[in-house]
Amino acid sequence: MSLNKKICFVASKEKTAQETLKLLQERYKYVPANEAEIIVALGGDGLILETIHKNIVEKTPIYGMHHGTIGFLMNEYSEENILERLEQAEKVNLHPLRMNAITSKGERHEALAINEVSLLRQTHQTANIRISIDNIIRLEKLICDGVMLATPAGSTAYNLSAHGTILPIGSNVLALTPISAFRPRQWRGAILPHTTKVTFEIINNTKRPVSAVADFTEIRDVVCVQIYEDRNISIPILFDPEHNLEERILAEQFLS
Repeated sequence: MSLNKKICFVASKEKTAQETLKLLQERYKYVPANEAEIIVALGGDGLILETIHKNIVEKTPIYGMHHGTIGFLMNEYSEENILERLEQAEKVNLHPLRMNAITSKGERHEALAINEVSLLRQTHQTANIRISIDNIIRLEKLICDGVMLATPAGSTAYNLSAHGTILPIGSNVLALTPISAFRPRQWRGAILPHTTKVTFEIINNTKRPVSAVADFTEIRDVVCVQIYEDRNISIPILFDPEHNLEERILAEQFLS
């Protein structure tokens, strides 16, 4: 990577992040996002996910620096030697989940998720969800608050909070994780090959409505949701060699 790469700086709306943005723009040459060869994102994981979604078509490499609350996908912040750090950064390619959802009105919606696609009950009543894997019904009825399918990069986010399995980058698997399962009470989810197509069907959707959320995109009153990993899309994320994503995911599994 050349030190002459065109760089764009973006930041979250937090006051300190905006102040840092101005400081870096004064110190380093920068260009607008549509002209950039690298995007440096200042904030937390929410900002880098937002930046990824905005640049999926351009596939511009993104280098995050932690300036927020949660920064699992971010590098340590420092205003020093940014050009040299970008030169030495290691690239990880992420592949998103593609969600196809049908609502109770027959509307069809499509969205991409870097972290996970989650189905969540919309009312006080539990959701009843049928789960099929590659067109074979594997769970006739999951009674729950919800269920999600997570990527390795997203396995340390909402998936981990729901007691799902942490997945190493490059493992070529996805995590299927229930959210507060009531029946079957002992079911803890499944690890699936990344080539799997997962289908969720909502049982009694009128009485027990469910929404589907792909990162930032929410579709309400869904009746059927299909999800698969889209290997046609490759999203480059940059990490400092000593803070690579694979090491972070491994280390996360040994935290008390």
